[in-house]
Amino acid sequence: MPSDIAVEKKKLKNSPLKLHYLGDRVLRQPARRVTKIDDELRQLVREMLQTMYSKDGIGLAAPQVGINKQLIVIDCEPDKREAPALVLINPVIKQVSSELCVAQEGCLSIPKVYLDVKRPQVVEIAYKDEYGRPKTLKAGDLLGRCILHEMDHLNGVVFVDRVENSLSLAQELYKNGFSYQAVKPVA
Repeated sequence: MPSDIAVEKKKLKNSPLKLHYLGDRVLRQPARRVTKIDDELRQLVREMLQTMYSKDGIGLAAPQVGINKQLIVIDCEPDKREAPALVLINPVIKQVSSELCVAQEGCLSIPKVYLDVKRPQVVEIAYKDEYGRPKTLKAGDLLGRCILHEMDHLNGVVFVDRVENSLSLAQELYKNGFSYQAVKPVA
């Protein structure tokens, strides 16, 4: 269910919101449920989208810009002007497939680090859109992976916490100026 909120898909010289990076406490706090869906929240969605496009991302969770809310924006087709973004408010995983797949992931909060992560092939979620309308969505491939990646942010988890190859993880983090101590592996 694509969003009605449209922003121009372009890089801004100065993105409206400041990204937080691996090692920042704000990325480790569980996000709070959104209780009020109004024009102020829709403006935040616009600013999150503008920030995401400015940083060449395809997904952004509110905690990444220091906002402790269960809010995600996703656009797996940033080069297609007509393809609308997806806005997920208070998303909840309803079901994941038992089939797993491994693919490379990156994150705006950990620039230049790309590593393999194992995730379910398909995810089904329930959420509210930017007008508070309840929706459900079943997604696989890149969109499904992106949803799971961004939902992790709402729980204080970053993708490096899911990387199984600790040697390549440590090398990539070190090479790009991040501390391996900032990783909190998930079971």
